[in-house]
Amino acid sequence: MLESAKLIGAGLATIALAGAGIGIGNVFSSLINSVARNPSLTKDLFKYAILGFALTEAIALFALMIVFLILFAM
Repeated sequence: MLESAKLIGAGLATIALAGAGIGIGNVFSSLINSVARNPSLTKDLFKYAILGFALTEAIALFALMIVFLILFAM
């Protein structure tokens, strides 16, 4: 019973990884849209896009850490 609850909880926690993938897609689609509108700001926009990517990826890594804690530490 406990093992099945752990697996269900870990499966639900992996939903956050899909959300992070959508967030990363939004960051880079916004970058492409912004560069298409104003190509002279490419360098500055890319810095902001990398920052947004890193923050979004950090959320995914935290979610993955929670999944591993549920599966292996409890």
